[in-house]
Amino acid sequence: MPDAIRIRRLETLGSREIEGLSDVLIDCVEGGASVSFMWPMSRDKAQAFWRSAAASVARSERVVLAAEGAGGVIVGTVQVIWAQPENQPHRGDLAKMLVHRRARRRGIGAALLAAAEQSARAAGKTLLVLDTVTGADAERLYGRLGWQRCGEIPHYALWPDGRPCATTVFFKTLPAS
Repeated sequence: MPDAIRIRRLETLGSREIEGLSDVLIDCVEGGASVSFMWPMSRDKAQAFWRSAAASVARSERVVLAAEGAGGVIVGTVQVIWAQPENQPHRGDLAKMLVHRRARRRGIGAALLAAAEQSARAAGKTLLVLDTVTGADAERLYGRLGWQRCGEIPHYALWPDGRPCATTVFFKTLPAS
């Protein structure tokens, strides 16, 4: 990963962070990523999502990490959702691993994933789970970085254009910190 990129835990999401995170989300959806949103992807929709995530961060239900480039421009993000049923206090859900198209293939996704895993270990989590579009670059990244593939669910979600897509479920057991 280039030295100019730093991973930062966002303790609060102010207007600057919400704008930057919205830029990344909009770019990913416009690029065809199946990440819970459909076309057209408006700035209002993106900002509403991040305002909701900010409220969840404030309630200690999740952590949001941002990859920042030169001048503090956000080029990627990932979340770990802590809020789980009471019989699952040991696990977290990895969500919204997003890297702006102009910043891909530079190790940012791997750095975000490592930071998410470290945050989870520091919070006492020993298991992380995630789902990702089957056949996408992210699926290969998770496998390469030691995540265990559980299986594939056909027609799990939709691409932003409305076509169905399959998802692959992964988990990773974390050593206690």
